Amino acid sequence: MTRKEIEERKFRPARQEARDAKNAVATPQTSSTAYRLAFQDTDFLLRDDLRPIRFQLELLKPQLLMDEAGIESTFVFYGSARIPEPEQVQASIDGATTPEQRRIAENLGQKARYYDEARALARIAAQYPVTDAGCRHFVVCSGGGPSIMEAANRGAADVGAQTIGMNIVLPHEQAPNAFVTPELSFQFHYFALRKMHFLLRARALAVFPGGFGTFDEMFELLTLIQTGKMKPIPVLLFGRDFWNRVVDFEALADEGVISPSDLNLLTWVETAQEAWDAVQTFYADSEAPGC
Repeated sequence: MTRKEIEERKFRPARQEARDAKNAVATPQTSSTAYRLAFQDTDFLLRDDLRPIRFQLELLKPQLLMDEAGIESTFVFYGSARIPEPEQVQASIDGATTPEQRRIAENLGQKARYYDEARALARIAAQYPVTDAGCRHFVVCSGGGPSIMEAANRGAADVGAQTIGMNIVLPHEQAPNAFVTPELSFQFHYFALRKMHFLLRARALAVFPGGFGTFDEMFELLTLIQTGKMKPIPVLLFGRDFWNRVVDFEALADEGVISPSDLNLLTWVETAQEAWDAVQTFYADSEAPGC
């Protein structure tokens, strides 16, 4: 709707009505929560009965803001929130107070190179040219947290590109990493809606060593592609040694619970350039993405 159409429409805008409603004359009736406009009544919106409406809002808000930002497709990064950047490895090891803590710090330190690879891959993806119509492709998107997620957002920020962060509300205090574009920093209550937004615009996905959250998101994506619910995209797994130690993909095929061809959904890589080359190969026969 154009500005002129908005100005000429017959009904007063909701924004103006909401502003006027706050200036109501104080009476016992207007002071009651029942009198509040429904969309200004937080207690009402948080009722269990309103869960379907909250689902709609959480789906719609990021969708509209990304549309307005001209984001047509994304390059999504999954990975641990615990892997340190290389410069922090020794400090983590030195800070260990027990042999067990030191062993874990050393294990995480061995994966620190993936921080740099995530940052480098994001830097490459973020330089994908904007179309003449202003549409952006391969926009870097992460969970907005620390470690691998931070590295992804940081890589995009290195080249002055916009980058998306999708935080989830957790019981402990947290904040998006400093490299997320503020206007594209989203917070979710529902894991399901967050995961949907990870994939709605995804044109490629990089998966780094990670824990339960990484497993959850990766296997859901593989299931969507396997069952034909989602078109195939490059699924780039960094760290073959790690993944083969924690998941025996070949055994799944040998046991018959997945097809041998399902293993082709995975592309093994170790470096940012390998990953980007795999994406280019995947889309080699496709037209350049437009708006």
